[in-house]
Amino acid sequence: MPLALLALAVGAFGVGTTEFVVMGLLPEIAGDYGVSIPTAGLLVTGYALGVVVGAPLLTALGNKVSRKRMLMFLMGLFVAGNILSAIAPSFGMMLTGRVIASLAHGSFFGIGSVVAAGLVAPDKKAGAIATMFTGLTVANIVGVPLGTFIGQEVGWRTTFALVAALGVIGLLGIARLVPAMPRREGTHLRRELKAFRNPQVLLAMAMTVLGFGGVFAAITYIAPMMTHAAGYSDGAVTWLLVLFGVGMFLGNLLGGRFADRALMPLLYTTLGGLAVVLALFTVTAHHKVLAAITILLVGALGFATVPPLQKRVLDQAHGAPTLASAVNIGAFNLGNALAAWLGGIVITAGFGYTSPNWVGALLAGAALGLAIWSAALERRAPAADAAGTVEADARIPVHH
Repeated sequence: MPLALLALAVGAFGVGTTEFVVMGLLPEIAGDYGVSIPTAGLLVTGYALGVVVGAPLLTALGNKVSRKRMLMFLMGLFVAGNILSAIAPSFGMMLTGRVIASLAHGSFFGIGSVVAAGLVAPDKKAGAIATMFTGLTVANIVGVPLGTFIGQEVGWRTTFALVAALGVIGLLGIARLVPAMPRREGTHLRRELKAFRNPQVLLAMAMTVLGFGGVFAAITYIAPMMTHAAGYSDGAVTWLLVLFGVGMFLGNLLGGRFADRALMPLLYTTLGGLAVVLALFTVTAHHKVLAAITILLVGALGFATVPPLQKRVLDQAHGAPTLASAVNIGAFNLGNALAAWLGGIVITAGFGYTSPNWVGALLAGAALGLAIWSAALERRAPAADAAGTVEADARIPVHH
């Protein structure tokens, strides 16, 4: 794998750390600014919505810029947002810093996926994408718990300053290691938008929303679920999230390895397995050991869908993948927000802290249904084309 992928992975590590570390620092941030925990939770919601908006917007605006320069600009934006978060004198300014950082998120992973895939041979594209996303998974194993610890012991502002420093390292790495990849001639926004006319692109994005949403329906409420149902202490939740991060890391490696060989069968296996495991989580959540094993499996199966889904979008976008790839990253975050909202509804309705697992199972099952439908449409298309060709041939007069 080219060294340029390492630079992309470092950037992904910083982005992943800043996205998730705030969840473990909400009490400290809320206390410093004198706001409630639900109000501080807007730092999570605002970030997710910023990703959804920023992914297509910045990708479209950067359509006439080379991909390398755009990646450098995005990392600069990420650094600026985290510096503002670190020094923000008010909660409003802190929220502004979070949104600025989040605007770079979707475009960075979307454009980065295209760049990563372009650095390797066609049969290694999913593996290259997975290598970049390894930075995101490692962030959940190392960056998030370490950032949480530093934030609790030294101060949360130090955490965001360190994340900004990571962004600078990623920026320098991209400048040094990523080769100049000029914008393709003839690449226009109108052409990029045409990709969304392809039902297969839309189906892949819908699978992203529902499949990864299934993961976050459960993980968003993992703290109350584990303390109330499984009987874990509050301090143990951090290590359970590390276990979830280990699962993400392993799933990402497996997804990247097998997506290049059998993409759709891999999606059937991971989405089907995820639906079953999430359904079982309603039972295993009441037992400490089984709950820990289930959390590992949810992370593994959930993130094993990321490389194949991202590659599916790249493959189906037919020569105009950049915007579609970035929007698909936004789809992951849309799924997170949707699943968290639905999980909150069933808890508020009195179904208990394990009820979001049923929501997740249904979402993953729906994603599996879309995958089967997508493959069926794909099988029909060549058959229809072949039939049309035969019919056209039959109408051609034969001269002797």
